[in-house]
Amino acid sequence: MLAVIQKTANGYTARYERRLKHPVAKVWAMLTENEKLAKWFSELSVDDLREGGVIKFDMQDGTFEEMEILELKAESVLEYTWGEDRVRFELYPEPDGCRLVLIETIAKLTDHTPKDVAGWDVCLDVIEAVLAGRTIESSKSAWEIKYEQYAKLFAELG
Repeated sequence: MLAVIQKTANGYTARYERRLKHPVAKVWAMLTENEKLAKWFSELSVDDLREGGVIKFDMQDGTFEEMEILELKAESVLEYTWGEDRVRFELYPEPDGCRLVLIETIAKLTDHTPKDVAGWDVCLDVIEAVLAGRTIESSKSAWEIKYEQYAKLFAELG
């Protein structure tokens, strides 16, 4: 299922939701522990896990983009800057695991927006697969399919 895209007073939000058959602590570790984070988003690393701390994005050219952690509630909320945008993960315990919600706050739509939104969607699929002990054969193929869907969705939004 695709993210729900909504227009807001300050731009847009993309809201993804996944129900995972894993406890909050295990999913939280995927978001905050570098060895686990590398399994689903190898360019990201947590440098300083605290509000005001830093998550780094490896630009793959020897430089790093630093993203500030805006909100951190252990095993519940992780929100950080993403360029001009924000990325927020929320975890909710459920009887058979947890619900993972990702909300990307998008300041303005660009040609790159559908690519990013498709990328986050695939990242969530990879998290789910890693936790289940599965692998996704081709993240690139999965991304291409979702990118086409999101490109169409954003074109309809104007």
